[in-house]
Amino acid sequence: MYSFRERPDTRVLDEPLYGHYLTVTDADHPGAHEVMEAMDNDGERVVREVILGRCEKPVLFLKNMAHHLAGLDRAFLREITNVLLTRDPREMLPSLLHQLPSPTLRDTGLREQVEILEAALASGNPPVVLDARELLLDPRGVLGRACERLGIPFDEAMLRWPAGPKPEDGIWARHWYRNVHASTGFGRYSPKPEPFPERLEPLLRECLPLYEELRRHAITAGA
Repeated sequence: MYSFRERPDTRVLDEPLYGHYLTVTDADHPGAHEVMEAMDNDGERVVREVILGRCEKPVLFLKNMAHHLAGLDRAFLREITNVLLTRDPREMLPSLLHQLPSPTLRDTGLREQVEILEAALASGNPPVVLDARELLLDPRGVLGRACERLGIPFDEAMLRWPAGPKPEDGIWARHWYRNVHASTGFGRYSPKPEPFPERLEPLLRECLPLYEELRRHAITAGA
């Protein structure tokens, strides 16, 4: 989201369906009550008026979480261009522990991402799939090929952004965005040195096949 925010032709929105998701699932997330009070929690209206609504700029970048589509008709996904960002669960799950002490498969969004991928492939309109590791290994190359597939020009400004909070951040940023607020661009990839938490092994086994299916379609570094 911060990368696309630096494009002068783009407006970004941060997780417009988060309030809807918390309302329909009763998920125990940090600051959930505050989020629901601040947002429009009617998911169908958000899709109709925000996601498919008017935009004052040529490009509208919506940062959505796949699992936030809970209970919604996904037919609207055929009217937008889908970009799926995935991350190796061996690296993603330990990070998730900082906010969710007992994460589940639903919290990862991987199952929903694969469902979106399969539906898009079946319709003949494959999504752009990005893998976090490949993106960090070659930000310019991977983003450049992503932009080409999206039909928009690559902009060097996408590689850097100022540190700190952004006006577009959701109200949940103070719970989730500490690391990204410290960043000023795509950091160098390095594997996590800590051992993988043993208690997450069952969840990892659920996640890996889903991740591998997504990774098979991802833009690769240096390709």
